[in-house]
Amino acid sequence: MPAVNIAIIGGGLVGASLALALQQGARERGWRIALIEPFAPGSEFQPSYDARASALAHGSELIYRRLGIWEQVAQRAESIRHIHVSEQGRFAAAELHASQQQVSALGQVVENAWLGHCLWQALDDSLVQWHCPARVTTMQAQQSGYRLQLDTGETLDCELAILADGGRSGLRQQLGIHCQQRSYQQTAIITNVTPAQLHDGWAFERFTPDGPMALLPMVDNRFVLIWTRPPAEAERLAALPKPAFLDALQDCFGYRMGRFLQVGQRHLYPLALARSSEQVRRNLVVLGNAAHSLHPIAGQGYNLSLRDAIALAGTLLASSAPLGDLATLQGYVASQQRDQDLTIGFSDQVTRLFSNHTPGLSQGRRLGLLGLELCPPAKNLFARQAMGLGSRPVTSRSFT
Repeated sequence: MPAVNIAIIGGGLVGASLALALQQGARERGWRIALIEPFAPGSEFQPSYDARASALAHGSELIYRRLGIWEQVAQRAESIRHIHVSEQGRFAAAELHASQQQVSALGQVVENAWLGHCLWQALDDSLVQWHCPARVTTMQAQQSGYRLQLDTGETLDCELAILADGGRSGLRQQLGIHCQQRSYQQTAIITNVTPAQLHDGWAFERFTPDGPMALLPMVDNRFVLIWTRPPAEAERLAALPKPAFLDALQDCFGYRMGRFLQVGQRHLYPLALARSSEQVRRNLVVLGNAAHSLHPIAGQGYNLSLRDAIALAGTLLASSAPLGDLATLQGYVASQQRDQDLTIGFSDQVTRLFSNHTPGLSQGRRLGLLGLELCPPAKNLFARQAMGLGSRPVTSRSFT
């Protein structure tokens, strides 16, 4: 029966980043890694107007520099050099600038397909075995690991199973791992739009009475639009003809970027804060959206998952205990607890604060934005959290 040391269930961005972070250490230790992914990655990157994208915080850029792929990723990355935070209909606003933080960019926006292409190209086939397209149908705990049954008919034994199969993980449920969820009673419309003016590296976060909106700069002078609305309103907007949708967006956002000229395919995502009640068991780690799913407006979810993956790689490579040792895995969770709590709290509290219509809070929000703009220490703390540097320097992580 085929056996590997580590099986990563889910070969998306988080799973592939973990495999890359483990790769050199695995070579030195003689480990074999399996990546099990139901959707085969394309051998060639195909640009598309409708490409989905992720906002990579500055800390994530530093991670990918350490992993040796940033020069390639940067070929289709758009720098976020300025962030404008405002509340609709209010004068108060705050601005963050990369130059004030002494960095070239506060973050980068990268098409998911391109980032995945760069990751998959960097993996060594002699160390990382692809099982693709394939799904794990059942996981059975063994004395020294897990036995995985694949829908291809193959059975695979591993010492350590990494569950990175997304927020709707059926395997997490199969293993009896509870997921705590709280709905935001909002649905996100996610699409790409093109403004008449050059975006010049500006990102916008605007809070409205019906939910927050974000515009993140992309290559080819596009914006990623994340527009949250009550579910029925989101469905209505998503179904509008393109001209009517752009008019509605214009009414909500205004003309700071001129007119919006083009919109791509629109996708709807119900929003909830979700957190797995267990992130580790003996011989098992829950990672990525299977471990925690955040509101997308603050752009923190993938960055947190990437930091988790790098911390896990560092923990495994620094340990002399057998792979899957529970104390080692618990040490990983303890090392990430503060980062997770701060990041999830930051994302959740900002979203809930600006979605609350309680009388008196509006004045408080306006004063808060003014205070953020006028108080450099507060602005620096906010900027460091947004850059993925809020809890500790990412550059101190060890990948080998």
